[in-house]
Amino acid sequence: MAVVCELCPRECVIPEGEAGDCRVRVNIGGRLRASTYGRPSAMHIDPMEKKPLYHFHPGSSVFSIATAGCNLHCLNCQNWQLSQRGGEEMEQIYRADPPQLIELARENGCESIAYTYSDPIVFYEYVQDSSELARQAGLHNVFITAGYINKKPLRQLCQVLDASNTDLKAFDDRFYREVNGGTLKPVLDALVTFREQGVWLEVTNLVIPTLNDDLSMIRRMAKWIRDELGEDTPLHFSRFHPQYRMRNLPPTPGETLDRARKEAMDAGLRFVYVGNVLGHEGNSTYCPQDGTLLIGRVGFRITENNLTPDGRCPSCDRPIPGVWQ
Repeated sequence: MAVVCELCPRECVIPEGEAGDCRVRVNIGGRLRASTYGRPSAMHIDPMEKKPLYHFHPGSSVFSIATAGCNLHCLNCQNWQLSQRGGEEMEQIYRADPPQLIELARENGCESIAYTYSDPIVFYEYVQDSSELARQAGLHNVFITAGYINKKPLRQLCQVLDASNTDLKAFDDRFYREVNGGTLKPVLDALVTFREQGVWLEVTNLVIPTLNDDLSMIRRMAKWIRDELGEDTPLHFSRFHPQYRMRNLPPTPGETLDRARKEAMDAGLRFVYVGNVLGHEGNSTYCPQDGTLLIGRVGFRITENNLTPDGRCPSCDRPIPGVWQ
């Protein structure tokens, strides 16, 4: 008998023995199973800045995992060898049930576990079970996602998540339909849910030349983030590099990223960053009150951290929003 997957807005009707659109959620005997549970295809130790999370335990190490599969099909996906395949298609599969995952993270000196690279939405049960054990072991849980998930399962997962960097791919539904194979509203709803549930939230927008680099759209996006998520929500503008099925476009010009950052700051966002551009001043964190350099970065490396231990500007004593301890 067919089953309906209620995890994401696709709500796939999955016949017996087949998988949903994500390739990894399978109907076995009338019950939905994640075929990649405990079977990650990527495991790495990363700096927190790579996620990117700039206001959450900066400089700490995070144990990053991913399985195959994704519920979006972005034409520019940088991890398409992982996200656009099913688990049985992967050459490399590790065995790591949740208790083993916690042990690996602790053995490698990591303070957090990141569910990342593909989209952890599709290995939801693995994330939830691992996150519960991680909390008990004193580890943090970080969710790197495109946010294409229904509200009810997201609210449940938020109970064990500490931070998320969520992609907002464009402030345009047509872009989502044509480039990502999804829709915009569920992502906006997910962003609001993260904020309502108390998960530390940062947002990334990959700026793609000619497709989502219109400054008026960026201005609308920034104002929405300001009004719905808060002016202290960090926003990362990331440079596009030709990937997967979008090799016909050039990398994002630096001037475009500079203009996007200025638009967002003019709209009232206080912490706006530029990523994938080595040495850009937009990699670093500054006090919005007096301009003091708080955290200097080159790429994923922190060059200086001038925050006080309780997360304040050393010059004006302004509290800087984030999770610092």
